Amino acid sequence: MLSRRELFATAAAAPAVLRGARRPLRDKPNLLFIWTDEQRHDTLAVSGNARFRMPALNQLARESVVFRRNYVTQPVCTPSRGSILTGLYPHQHGCVANNIPLSPETPTHPELLADAAYRTAYMGKWHLGDEIFAQHGFQEWVAIEDGYQRYFSPGRDRARRSAYHDYLLRQGYQPDGTKGHVFTRDFAVRLPLEHCKPEFLARHAARFILENRGDPWLLHVNFLEPHMPFFGPLNDLHSAEEAPVPRNYPGDQVDHEPERYRKIRARYREQGFEGQDLKTRAGWQRLNRNYAGLCTQVDQAVGRMLWALEASGQADNTMVVFTSDHGEMMGSHSLVGKGVFYEEAARVPLLIRAPFLHRGQIVIDRPSSSIDLTPTLLHMLGRTPPEQLPGQSWVPYLEGGRLAEDHVFVEWFTPSGGPHARCAVSPEGDKLALFDRDHHLFFRTAEDPLELDNRYYRNPPQAEMAALRKRLDAWQRATGDTLALS
Repeated sequence: MLSRRELFATAAAAPAVLRGARRPLRDKPNLLFIWTDEQRHDTLAVSGNARFRMPALNQLARESVVFRRNYVTQPVCTPSRGSILTGLYPHQHGCVANNIPLSPETPTHPELLADAAYRTAYMGKWHLGDEIFAQHGFQEWVAIEDGYQRYFSPGRDRARRSAYHDYLLRQGYQPDGTKGHVFTRDFAVRLPLEHCKPEFLARHAARFILENRGDPWLLHVNFLEPHMPFFGPLNDLHSAEEAPVPRNYPGDQVDHEPERYRKIRARYREQGFEGQDLKTRAGWQRLNRNYAGLCTQVDQAVGRMLWALEASGQADNTMVVFTSDHGEMMGSHSLVGKGVFYEEAARVPLLIRAPFLHRGQIVIDRPSSSIDLTPTLLHMLGRTPPEQLPGQSWVPYLEGGRLAEDHVFVEWFTPSGGPHARCAVSPEGDKLALFDRDHHLFFRTAEDPLELDNRYYRNPPQAEMAALRKRLDAWQRATGDTLALS
């Protein structure tokens, strides 16, 4: 593994992907890590969507390494968040379902960096236990969620509220929650734009960036949006043509689709969602327009943070990361939410801008995984990633080297006890999903990007399926995954 000084020296003489003038560097770059909740991979122009109003993030993409085929380790909040922060798969860090706390003994990448010179802060949704209390190497903590008191550790003050709660009180609002005197999510999304969570977080992040411009810092900002409730002050910003229903709607005729997926679809069709009739295309259309507005709300907040970097003269020495904890179906296959292996739920945006290493856009079209974020960030911040991390740093690849692993792996645990599943994706776009007790899936996404043709049971390409199964078995052995797959 290259030292930090060797890395910079190599970058100066590296291939075209790393060219570009750099200002003199301090020894310690900053890290601004921006992430959202439930954002599909295809919400940015670099992934083919120029319709959504996303000027700040689209500009960031033009200056970043863009991982266009980036997968999460598990398409649901807590497990994926644990992997992003620790560099471990859910079955390794233990948070295999929502609302399981991350163990204090499991280090996050700020703790692995272990550099006392850094000022560290976490702002926004956490969803890894003890929601509103500073922990895991973050010194400053700005919480926005008050719905997790029942999951607090013994001894925590359950009457304590988030910074966002206190802010709304100062604005003259009164809690609407019937239990626990909290502001619910449904209340918050109906506030004026300047009082919504994205703007609140942007102000705090900009303050932190400006206040700490004399010291190295590491800042995580995690937005709830565009997570449900799919409602906000920008609901009507996008027309139906700008935020269309996905092309694989209704997409409900996949052969031998897992029964769990069919049950989820049937429930939404019967009950609707957030007042929308999901038996109709019009209901899905309304949700998609609202969802696009939430994406733009985040983009506006990101723009404010990037302005703070520029205004304080720190942009050239700050690594900016943008990603999400999982995607959102939003009508693809007539599903809403996450928790499935379809591309819309398992793939998310990933941008990394590091002006001290490269200028301009670099597009990576081979599979990547959020499991690689921690080793990559540690490498770029000058720390050798621990050998026990299963992911890999992408820095050597960007210098023209090879990857140790070119497949990605995704997990699924059902909290009620099953079915559980594992999925492998090849560089060529073959995707194999095996369940311990449900129907299996095999898609060739290069020729079937909408994933309408499950070939596991019909004319399967035997050699490719066998190769992926072999890869999946090897990954399970290497990472200590004991789930028995049929």
